[in-house]
Parts: sequence; C-alpha cells; structure tokens
Amino acid sequence: MAYELKHVFASLPQMERGVAKVIGGDPKGNNFLYTNGKCVIIRNIENPAIADIYTEHAHQVNVAKYAPSGFYIASGDASGKIRIWDTTQKEHLLKYEYTPISGRIKDIAWTEDSKRICIVGEGREKFAAVFLWDTGSSVGEVSGHSKVINSVDIRQKRPYRLIVGSDDTCASFFEGPPFKFKFTLHNHNQFVNCVRFSPDGSRFVTAGADGQIFIFDGATGEPVGSLGGEKAHKGGIYAVSWSPDSSQLISASGDKTVKLWDVGAGTAVTTFNMGADVTDQQLGCLWQKDHLLSISLSGYINYLDKNNPDRPIRTIKGHSKSIQCLTVHKSEGRPYIYSGSHDGHVNYWDAETGENDCFRGKGHSNQVSKVVADEAGELVTCSMDDTLRYTSISEKEYSASDVVKMDFQPKSVAVAAGGLSLAVCIGQVVLLKDKKKVFTLDNLDYEPEVGAIHPGGTTAAVGGSDGKIHLYSIQGNTLKDEGQTVEAKGPITDIAYSNDGAYLASVDERKVATAYDVADGYSVKNEFYGHHAKPVTLAWAPDNEHFATGGMDMMVFVWTVGDADKRIKLPDTHRLHHVSSLAWKDEHTLVTASHDASIKQWTVKY
Repeated sequence: MAYELKHVFASLPQMERGVAKVIGGDPKGNNFLYTNGKCVIIRNIENPAIADIYTEHAHQVNVAKYAPSGFYIASGDASGKIRIWDTTQKEHLLKYEYTPISGRIKDIAWTEDSKRICIVGEGREKFAAVFLWDTGSSVGEVSGHSKVINSVDIRQKRPYRLIVGSDDTCASFFEGPPFKFKFTLHNHNQFVNCVRFSPDGSRFVTAGADGQIFIFDGATGEPVGSLGGEKAHKGGIYAVSWSPDSSQLISASGDKTVKLWDVGAGTAVTTFNMGADVTDQQLGCLWQKDHLLSISLSGYINYLDKNNPDRPIRTIKGHSKSIQCLTVHKSEGRPYIYSGSHDGHVNYWDAETGENDCFRGKGHSNQVSKVVADEAGELVTCSMDDTLRYTSISEKEYSASDVVKMDFQPKSVAVAAGGLSLAVCIGQVVLLKDKKKVFTLDNLDYEPEVGAIHPGGTTAAVGGSDGKIHLYSIQGNTLKDEGQTVEAKGPITDIAYSNDGAYLASVDERKVATAYDVADGYSVKNEFYGHHAKPVTLAWAPDNEHFATGGMDMMVFVWTVGDADKRIKLPDTHRLHHVSSLAWKDEHTLVTASHDASIKQWTVKY
C-alpha cells in the first residue's frame, strides 16, 4: 500500500490593501515565488499548475528571494526570522537561520556573488541588517531612518551599492562592503514603497505612494530624471521591475494600472488597464525573461500582453483564503474539482491540467461550508450567509433565483436522486425538494452537525453532537422520526453513505472512524483508530471498499471497510494546516484541501 503526491494546485498570494507584495524570480527565469500565510509558493512561470510549497516558517512569511546562484532561497517572516534553504532538493533542507531584526521582514536583497544579504523591515532597535549569508556576521550598518524600511536593493556588480526606501519618505544610498551611509534622497513626499537597481547596475529607481518614480545613477546616486514628468501614476506605486536588458521597466500602482516605461526617454510605452474594481489595484510586479507579471489586490496573478494591454494573456486564479470544502464532478467526461473558501468564493479546477476559474456573478457573501454536486448537474452550496445555492455546473454562473434563504445558519448539505436535498442548520434539519423547502424538523433534543441521504433516497441520517446518528425515513415530502439512532464513540464531525448505499461511515471527536452495515440494521462493521486529533471530514472511494478521513492532525488515512488493520497513512498532507475536506477523483486519486488555501491530488495504491 503506497501513496504519492501527484499535483499541487497552489494558493494565490495573500494580499493586504495598501501593502506592496514582493514577487521573487529565479535567476534562470523558470520560476517565480511569493508568500501566503506561513507558506512560500514556488511556481513554474510557463506552467503555473506546477508548484511547490515550502512550509517551515512558524510565523507569517512576507518575502522570499532567490540567491543569484539559483541554489538557495532566503525567506523572511513576521518575527524577524530569516531562513536560507536549498532549492535543488525536494526536501528544501535548511542551510542557515538568523533573526537579524525583531519585527516583520519586508524585503530581501542578495549581492551578485550570493554571499551577502540585506534585509529590511519593522524592527524595534533597527530597521535593517546586512550580513554574510554563511556566518550571519555583519558587513556594515544600514542606518539613518526613523520609520519602517519597505524596500532594499543591491547593485549586481562591483563596486557594490545599496539603496533602501522607507515610510519616512526618504531613500538612503550606501557604499560598501562593509556598507556605509553615503547620503539621503529627499525626492518623495510620501512613503517610498520600492527601490530597484537595473540588472546592469547603471541606474536605480525609487517609487513612492506619491505616484512618482525617480531615476538615479547606479554608481554615484546622482539624480538623472523622473518617469512620466510630474507623475508616473495617478495612485501610489507599490512595485517596479526592470527588463533584463535594463532599458525598460514596469510599475504597478493602486490606480489599477501597470505601466511599461522606456527609461531613456522617460515616457510610458504601454499602459495596462487591469479593471475598475477595488480588487484590481496592482500591488506587485515581476519582469522575468519575456514574461511580465503583476499581482492584483484580489491575489490574481496577471500575465501582461504588450500587444493587447487591456487583456492579460492569462490570469491565474485560485484561493487566497482557507478552503473549507470541495467536491469532484465529471462533466463531459472530464473530472473537475469544485472548492469553496472562507471568503465565499467557489472555484472550479480542471483536475488534469489545473486550469481554473471562479463562478461568474454574485455568489455567497460569507464562508462556503459545504459543496456537493447533484444528479441534475448543479452545484449545491451552503454558506454562513444563511443560504443554500443551486448553481448550474455547465453555465458556471450564479443564478439570482436559485437561492434558498434558511431560518438558521446551515452547516452541511447533502443531496440524493429525485431532486432531494437535506440541509442541517443550527438547531434544525430541513428537507428540500426541487429547490424548495418541503419539511422542517425543529425542537430537536440534540444539536445536529451534519447530514447524509441514502443513495436510494429512503433514509436521512443526521449526526449530532450527542454522539448519535439519528435516522429519519423520507416519506414523500416528510421526514419521519421512528426513534432509530446509531451510537458513535463521540460527537459526530462528519458522516457519509457509500455510493452503493451498503455502508454508512462516521468520524467523531473521540478520533474514531466507524463503518456501519446498512442492511444489517446499521450494526458496526468496523471501527478504525489512528488519528491523533479530531477528524473533521470523510469521503468514500468509488469502489465502496475504501474511505478516507482527514483532520486536525494534518493526516489523512485511507481505510479498508472489511479490514481495520489495512490502512494507508498520508502524514503531513498539508504541513502546518489541518485537512478541511476530501474527495475522490477516481478509485486511486484522492483530492485534499486545507486552510493553506491549496489543493493536492494523491495517487493511492492498495
């Protein structure tokens, strides 16, 4: 019995309004990297569906940069810790770890020989440090600022020069090594958000919240000019990135545009209009070989097209907030993954290629708690906004009419043939038929947590916090309580019928998974032990012989119904984050989702 990781569909960068996002590029031009939560995400620039996630930081990571050699990445987090780790091995072994400042690290720069690093950010005593990568010993002092330093860059040829930009509206110029303060640049009248040297070292630019970009001589720091005359952008500028030949650069702004500049002429060659919504503000950019990338406040990564500035070549979408639920559904013979997140988004993914998009129109306004697909080709979702939605999978657009308002917040929804749905809400259970409420159970003597409908459409099972599964027979449009309950070991966290209806499986807070034999009056077929912490989700394999459970211990187990000792353990499926949902793509492919906002596919062999 074995398993292997088949695909990683990575999360988007975690964005904050008014805060620049630094994207790193690898020196060979193959990958780019960014951060989300405690993760550093490395993606292939040609095929972003190929991704790798580094999860060794204990605090939120803000920035990651490749060493010019390409062999190491340095990443800095909110506690002031910097980790330098290997990029060539799958394990990403840690090389060195330092804590140069006592607060959030905002930017990192390497010297071109990959031997020295400068980090800047929010310290208590100091806002920056410059040191040798292998010993951590200081190679100069970056001083002269009274507020947070936002950005740093080092000239990629000798003699080395170092430039930083700060919230105190100034940029400072240093010579070295060891780096010594030379002078301060007072050109901006608001925060300096980004400073960058050109690849050939002949120039550097500073960009600020005042919408201005100034150009300076790379060796002497003398002013050379500015871009776009009075102002480069109508809004604050968050990031700039130079072209490989040092003749052009792109700038990303809060005015929802990215501009491509001819630096020699000081004029904009192209303006990319990214949209009209607040979420279209541009907070980061990267020029990598022939690719021009920008990041929107929504977290979307845009591949800009010089020939068609109003329409990106492609936009990478996904989740930037934790994924709460997922399901798999085949349409036109191809398997698609549907995932719902903490911020109300529902995305669909081609399970083979990783291509994805979100549903159009106005959807849920709060966390999507559960998503299932019914036989009519509709996605049924329940959300903390107190609604159930039925959305056509083929049209991929939310319908304004197919929304059912619930009296109480729904926690779970299940579907069966004949247009039946079962919604489990706080304190009540609701049966729906053809998108209409037909029967409600109130005044229950237990708190219902999760529901399932037998594939035959005859029985509704509701798992309660009282440690019991309550069985109701579905008669026409009513739920009849015949007093039948099934005992579990503890409060129920999830239940599901096997696809052929032969078994019902449950997981509970006592860390036990149980399979019940339906034909034998729901007698216990087997109990399964293995989780170290509360399991919260389960899913049946298409073969009806196996089911998977996942939970707070970050582990997933695949159990064999007939043999409690035969199990496949997938440890650390999503490091640092618990598994929030499971689904099967086919008999040997399990899909997992987690609070790290990524989706993974695993090949399982029995």
